[in-house]
Amino acid sequence: MLNDIISIDRAISIFSGLTRSVEEVSARLEDGNQNTTVLAPKNTVITNLPRKPWEDQHDEAEASAKGTVSEELYRGESGEDRAACNLRRFVGAHLVGISPWQKGKANQMNTLQGKTLWWEEEGGVRKIYPDGIVVEQVKDDVPNGQIWVLNGVINY
Repeated sequence: MLNDIISIDRAISIFSGLTRSVEEVSARLEDGNQNTTVLAPKNTVITNLPRKPWEDQHDEAEASAKGTVSEELYRGESGEDRAACNLRRFVGAHLVGISPWQKGKANQMNTLQGKTLWWEEEGGVRKIYPDGIVVEQVKDDVPNGQIWVLNGVINY
């Protein structure tokens, strides 16, 4: 199952940990009746993001308008809820509810977060569109899907 193999690859251990933090995603990756293509960004990609996966791109502007720093938006129960919602959005943007996933724009799929994606192969390199994110590796199939290791993140 996907939940068994996602934790094996150290290059995607950060994303693996994030999937376990989102209950519905963790359950999906354990479920043999729901096939999924996991688009797992490499650790180096996640650590180089301009914001943490649980931060929203608009939080800095909101914090500034409130005369505070964005970290303050994540304090207390409402802050934890905000961070959890943002994390679900980030992780969901990296899960496609089908596997195997056929190439080509005619085979567009929505991520669990609702973003429409497709993939093409150009010069032997698999890329996810519309952003052209390079797939560095496709892991072996398991009964409920595949893991694709990405050299980028899906816009969340």
